[in-house]
Amino acid sequence: MLATILIPIVLVFALIILFSGIFTVKQQTSALIERFGKFRSIRNSGLHFKVPIIDQIAGRINLKVQQLDVLVETKTKDDVFVKLKISVQFQVMKTNVYDAFYKLENPNDQITSYVFDVVRAEVPKMKLDDVFERKDDIANAVKRELNQAMQDYGYDIIKTLVTDIDPDAQVKSAMNRINAAEREKVAAEYVAEAERIKIVAKARAEAESKRLQGQGIADQRREIARGLEESVDVLNKVGINSQEASALIVVTQHYDTLQAIGEQTNSNLILLPNSPQAGSDMLNNMIASFTASNQIGEAMKQKNAENLYLQNKKKERKDRNSGTEE
Repeated sequence: MLATILIPIVLVFALIILFSGIFTVKQQTSALIERFGKFRSIRNSGLHFKVPIIDQIAGRINLKVQQLDVLVETKTKDDVFVKLKISVQFQVMKTNVYDAFYKLENPNDQITSYVFDVVRAEVPKMKLDDVFERKDDIANAVKRELNQAMQDYGYDIIKTLVTDIDPDAQVKSAMNRINAAEREKVAAEYVAEAERIKIVAKARAEAESKRLQGQGIADQRREIARGLEESVDVLNKVGINSQEASALIVVTQHYDTLQAIGEQTNSNLILLPNSPQAGSDMLNNMIASFTASNQIGEAMKQKNAENLYLQNKKKERKDRNSGTEE
């Protein structure tokens, strides 16, 4: 009776012990087996068997690429405090699973310590602007140092990245103001250049307008002179001499001007002189000024001729005296 009860119990216990020796390992994972506390073997992905009770799974280690983000606060060469976020991508080497599991208790803390050491050694050599421009140099320095240190523990550093650079809030505000001032300066230069172009274009247009206006006035006066000449010729043909013809033309233009002024409304223009004999007076004054000008010109020509004659005589006497002495 007792044997009948014990046999099923023993069978169940045996099955439990048997199944406890069967285990699986996931993909990209390694399991480490110990026997009585001593390392026995490494098992990779798949179905495995271990000696029940005697063999134990000491631990499992992840073989996937992992990422650790480290936030480091340090000071630059120009005394600006800045926070850098360093992302370290690392992986346990399959050939060094034993070292990764047994040599290093906490790999994240170890990596963090090296990142702090390298960043705080590199960044104080740079100014703030250089930190932004040379962030790849910082990342490469971190990777180089980590590779030298972590390979002894079975870890391979895949890549390091400086993912964020965060200066002090006051520094960022100052940098934004500097950037805004630079942009305002560039905008002011463009505005000034546009104004200069407009002024130059306006000046050129005014100069061209004045030139054309002067040319128009010259052409107008030339045509007026030609018309007056033709008018005088016509009057001469009907027996009116040049002086009378000129007087007639001046008087006619004088009254034509008065008529044109009178046709305008709300005009404040006053024509002086404005008497009936104003036309003839103007002509007489013009003739008198022309006559006086001609007389002055003739007198100057005569004086110049006399001076030239005296200079020639003086030169001849000097030449004769020079010949006599020889």
